[in-house]
Amino acid sequence: MGEADRYMDYKQPRKRFTLGDDNNALVALVTINIIIFILLLVIEVIYGNFQGSKTAFAQDVLPWFQMPASLSALVSRPWTLLTGMFTHVYVWSEMVPNMLWLWTFGFIFQQLSGNRRLMPVYIYGGLAGAFIFILASNLLPASRPFIGNAWLWGAGSSNMALAIAATMLAPDHRFFRNLGGGIPIWVITLVFVIIDFAGVANMGAAYSLAHIAGAGAGFLFVYFIRKGHDGSVWMNNFYNWFMNLFSPGKKQQRKGVKEKVFYNTGERKPYKKTSNVTQQRIDEILDKINQKGYHFLTDEEKNILKRAAEEDL
Repeated sequence: MGEADRYMDYKQPRKRFTLGDDNNALVALVTINIIIFILLLVIEVIYGNFQGSKTAFAQDVLPWFQMPASLSALVSRPWTLLTGMFTHVYVWSEMVPNMLWLWTFGFIFQQLSGNRRLMPVYIYGGLAGAFIFILASNLLPASRPFIGNAWLWGAGSSNMALAIAATMLAPDHRFFRNLGGGIPIWVITLVFVIIDFAGVANMGAAYSLAHIAGAGAGFLFVYFIRKGHDGSVWMNNFYNWFMNLFSPGKKQQRKGVKEKVFYNTGERKPYKKTSNVTQQRIDEILDKINQKGYHFLTDEEKNILKRAAEEDL
């Protein structure tokens, strides 16, 4: 059993992601999707009462949120590259299943990789899907005649990126462990892929290729992480820079000063520190995992989690 498995198997009460947590990227993603869905639902109801037809809503409102396949239309509404991946129109066939998959894979990915990498992977998956969708719609002979009415929306490509990334990080992670040892995450991912592609199969090749591109984005993100290249850093730095524009008086946090103590030990073995295992200390370590990921823990912190799991504290 590896150290990551010890963390996943730790049975003591611990802090979970809830709607009350601050700076929780998973809650933020779900919230953004819900807000845009409710906004569109309200506008649709208003249009239905005053226009008497859903066609007017689809023609006048949705193009401002969905991403068009037409390059000329995209140039006039470039923000749809982002809004498209948060836009859902139908509650049962789009909104509910997409949010369930987002929470399933996003929660595992966030636990293993940290809070700050979740939203970049979601965005990378959405952008990769958008790029391939535009490319396929403009180049595939079967798609070109319909390019004026082709739109990409929903979290499908982004969820695909999170599913592949989470599966690569923890291929042995299991759901429902009380049922015969649990169901491996790769089985859940396979079910998700089958359901996802069955849903877009009748929509054209461009939509399927977009979701494949999202999966590729998740794969490449983890691949480069393992090579030492974190694709989330620049995105988080840009976000921090942008937010600081609205608070110019905010002072940067001072970096801690490392204290170095030099002494002559002679033949004596150096003092080995053994930290006490307390619930407060465990909560602090779990918070660090939530923010940065398990791999950022020090050896001392990993040892504390190991001892907590073994001693049943």
